[in-house]
Amino acid sequence: QDTINKIAAGEVVERPSSVVKELVENSIDAGATAVSVTIAGGGTTQIRVTDNGTGFDRDDLDIAFQKNTTSKIRCAEDLMSVQSLGFRGEALSSIAAVSKLELITKTKNELIGTRYIIHGGVKQEEQEVGCPDGTTFVVNDLFYNTPVRRKFLKSAMTEAGYVNDVMERIALSNPNVSIKFTNNGKLIINTSGNGKLSDVVYGIYGREIAAELCEVNKTAGELSIHGLIAKPVIARGNRNFENYFLNGRYIKNPLISKAIEEAYRGYMMQNKYPFTALMLHIPNEMFDVNVHPAKLEVRFVEENKIFKAVYHAIKNALLGNDLVAESSADEKPLERENVPVSNTPIKKGLFEIFRGGKADKAVEENIKEENNLRKLQN
Repeated sequence: QDTINKIAAGEVVERPSSVVKELVENSIDAGATAVSVTIAGGGTTQIRVTDNGTGFDRDDLDIAFQKNTTSKIRCAEDLMSVQSLGFRGEALSSIAAVSKLELITKTKNELIGTRYIIHGGVKQEEQEVGCPDGTTFVVNDLFYNTPVRRKFLKSAMTEAGYVNDVMERIALSNPNVSIKFTNNGKLIINTSGNGKLSDVVYGIYGREIAAELCEVNKTAGELSIHGLIAKPVIARGNRNFENYFLNGRYIKNPLISKAIEEAYRGYMMQNKYPFTALMLHIPNEMFDVNVHPAKLEVRFVEENKIFKAVYHAIKNALLGNDLVAESSADEKPLERENVPVSNTPIKKGLFEIFRGGKADKAVEENIKEENNLRKLQN
């Protein structure tokens, strides 16, 4: 049984970020409006996740850490209509199998909380304790009993980076939840939970991206897409900034990535990728999320319909915004006649400056020369 538990844990708990993802998603499923995550040693030394959700009933604690036990579904048919982020019943048993875990929890109906300790899947202690409503998980010495798994982890800094990626995505997909992430005593992420996605983007990615956002809002039958995308001026050499969420769950899907990149085609250089934070809401019967242990990949029933909806949602958002960066705040409308070359704004291009007809050849050459000089100066 011990071997079985460790094999099962390997499918769900790949690294510290996997633990953080599962525990924070459980907190959100429990109705938490504030979640705090603290890690040390990249998450291998300690992971602490605290929330103000509903908490565990004391009678359920022994059952909760058994394999394939869940409060999210009652029968197999529920898999087609599941609304929660977690539902397989694998997370708690898998995490407990490869760590020294401590749980402190209390429901609002109980006068006193419970402290529950389990090491390597074996219960050590259970006692009453004073604590606020909600749940705190403390995961110590991850992979202490599977040293081979621990040996293949990256450095503490790299593992902390993976945790940070998870927390960023959870914050983006839950702007109505206050998310706090601390690494080795340093506050990394702190969102207000005011429901404004733009504030979350500003807090995580900074002013550069927040200043170049376009709003996306499209409904196509039962499918709705909303969120924020950045103007083409924000471009990266990889897809790390392509964030999209299906019914609140972060996923990876080549179909959606292709739709995003096709919509940006013509606006962005080749091998450059945009920033997106898209929320897709689709009826559960139109996709299957139960195809990957970490629920990262999904299958769609009508792929063509999804592709078109995402493509047109982004394309319409780009067409509805001024995608040309402003060169100065006090720029005045351009008069075609008697315009000094030195004051000619460059940003709109020659085809807009001389919209009324073919530009004078000498003036056009002067503007090209001025453009080249400015490039050299920059």
